[in-house]
Amino acid sequence: MGLNRRDLLRGSGGLAAAGWIGSLATGFVLRPGWAHAAGPIKMGIATDITGAIAPSGNANWQVAQFAVEQINNAGGILGRPIELHLEDTASDPKIAVGNVRKLIQERKVDVVCGGITSAMRQAIKDPIVNRGRTLYIYPQLYEGQECTRFLFNTGPTPAQQCDRLIPYLIKTLGKKRFAMPSANYVWPQLLNRYARKVIEANGGEVVFEEYYPLDQAEYSATIGKIRDGRVDCVFNTVIPPGLQPFVKQLYESGFQKNGGVLSCVYYDENLLNYHPAQEMEGLVSCLDYFRAVNDPFGNALQEGYEKKFPGTRYLFTAGSASTGMYRAVKFYEAAVKATGGKLGREDVAAAMDKAVLPDGPGGGAEMVPGKLHARMNMYIAICRNEGGKTRYEVIDKADMVDPREC
Repeated sequence: MGLNRRDLLRGSGGLAAAGWIGSLATGFVLRPGWAHAAGPIKMGIATDITGAIAPSGNANWQVAQFAVEQINNAGGILGRPIELHLEDTASDPKIAVGNVRKLIQERKVDVVCGGITSAMRQAIKDPIVNRGRTLYIYPQLYEGQECTRFLFNTGPTPAQQCDRLIPYLIKTLGKKRFAMPSANYVWPQLLNRYARKVIEANGGEVVFEEYYPLDQAEYSATIGKIRDGRVDCVFNTVIPPGLQPFVKQLYESGFQKNGGVLSCVYYDENLLNYHPAQEMEGLVSCLDYFRAVNDPFGNALQEGYEKKFPGTRYLFTAGSASTGMYRAVKFYEAAVKATGGKLGREDVAAAMDKAVLPDGPGGGAEMVPGKLHARMNMYIAICRNEGGKTRYEVIDKADMVDPREC
């Protein structure tokens, strides 16, 4: 289920339809509908409008626009509106660095939110934080260990995902023989190191751990190792574009039909943009939000989001960093309010260090002082295929889980 050129440019067309001005070459701007004497607060969004991870990136810019529109409609931040500036990171760190520099050097934004893969974060954090001396908020679940000053993380960490998920896989589902097929970059490498410790501490075994190029398309040897090693749980960290052929070949091998469990901690409702429904049946994930959580605040967000983007294929959910993007915008709003309207990086960072959100998708969140990460609720869910359509069934919740970072 690869993405063709038309798919990749769909996000660009959606931007124009939503009122953004600009192009992929020049970057986009969305100006507020009203002005303030001091000018707008400028927020930069850096995400994948095009490229292999475009379905997640397009969800990101839509959620950012939705959250900012809510703030602006309520009078802005202490009376000042937010102006959004968007650059395409194109699922390519080399392209991203040049485009992110535009946000800092030309647009002179006050804060940058975005980046999906850890490779992307690693590439763009220097031009933002060090050379650009700008606050950076990273919204995605990731491998942990990011303790750069002025870089705040609003997605889940390995401790928040693995410490409850893996014991569930082993002790409740009875799956003890793990395979770890992985994309060859920093997130899978460090996440697997943490996950392996949790697996072994709970009586499980890692049969094999392998790393592949991001664009690998042939996995017959891997499928053979899964079969011959009597693996009963695949803990997957392959990402697009290699993700689609891997999951397809695993499904066609009969792994799930024969009782095996596929688990992946970034799988959410947006993964329907990558796979047909039958390939996701029985998949187990652990995230900070699923639409099936069905809480009043989250339901109201979904209703407003769908009204803003009717019929969108890019859903407001967790593994695509959308919930982390919502928190990024709202944490920044809370921090600027706490400074009394000061936008300097030192002032906002000091306020953000203690920021608390009483509500959000999946529940409230709070930054852990001095740790650059947030506590949040976590959920385990199983994907169900019902007549060619999927839904997640939430089977476990943990309240305000500590990130255990920095």
